Amino acid sequence: MKTHHQTPIITIDGPSGAGKGTLAFRLAKQYGFELLDSGALYRIVGLMAHQAGLLDKPDEDKLAELTSTLNLSFRINNNSQSVDIYIDEQPLLADIRNETVGGYASVVATFAKVRTALLQLQRNIAINKTGLVADGRDMGTVVFANAAAKIYLTADSQARAKRRYEQLINAGKPADYQAILADIIARDDRDENRAIAPSRPADDALVIDSSSLTADEVFHQAWQFCQQQGIV
Repeated sequence: MKTHHQTPIITIDGPSGAGKGTLAFRLAKQYGFELLDSGALYRIVGLMAHQAGLLDKPDEDKLAELTSTLNLSFRINNNSQSVDIYIDEQPLLADIRNETVGGYASVVATFAKVRTALLQLQRNIAINKTGLVADGRDMGTVVFANAAAKIYLTADSQARAKRRYEQLINAGKPADYQAILADIIARDDRDENRAIAPSRPADDALVIDSSSLTADEVFHQAWQFCQQQGIV
C-alpha cells in the first residue's frame, strides 16, 4: 500500500461543487479516519486576509506570515452529521462556505509562499493518525502524492451551479443561478491554469464524474476503489 508518514491516506480532488465534502465525510466515517478539508484552509486564509486588508494589494510575504500562524483542526460532529472547524481550539463560527469567501480563497491560493506555508501544516496533520481523508485541489498531486487511494471528483459547471443554487434556496438564502455559474467558471479557470499546483487529476487517480450520479452512487464507486487499493 502506498502511504505517507505510514498513515493510510485517501485524497479527493476536484472542482468546487462536485461533492468532495460529502464524499470525504462519508469515507472518513466509513473507515474511522480523520478528515482534512484543505478548501476550508484556503477559505479561512482568504477570509482572514480580507479582514486584514491584505487582498486589495496582495503582499505575498504578509499572506504567508498570516498563513503560518494557523492552528486548525477538523472534527466530525456525529450529532449534526457534519464537520466542525476549530481555530486555536475554538469553534469557527464565521460562514466560510459562501461564494464571496470562495473567491478570496481562490486568490490567496495563487501565491506560492501561501501554498508552501500550508503544505507542511497539511502534512503534519497526517502524522500519527490511524488514517486520513484529504479533500482539496492538489491533495493527490502535491500534498500527499504517495497517498494509498486518489480520487478526482468532478461535474460539469451547470450541474455544480444548480446544486449550489438549490443549497442556498433550501437554506433560505438569496441566490442567482447565473451569477453562481459565472463564479464557478471563473474559479475553475483560476484553479486549472495557475502556475503553482494547478487542479488536475493525479495520474493514478480514479476519476468520477458526478454530474448525473447520486451521492450514494459516488460513494459506492469511491469505496470500491479504496478497497481495491488496499484500504480496509
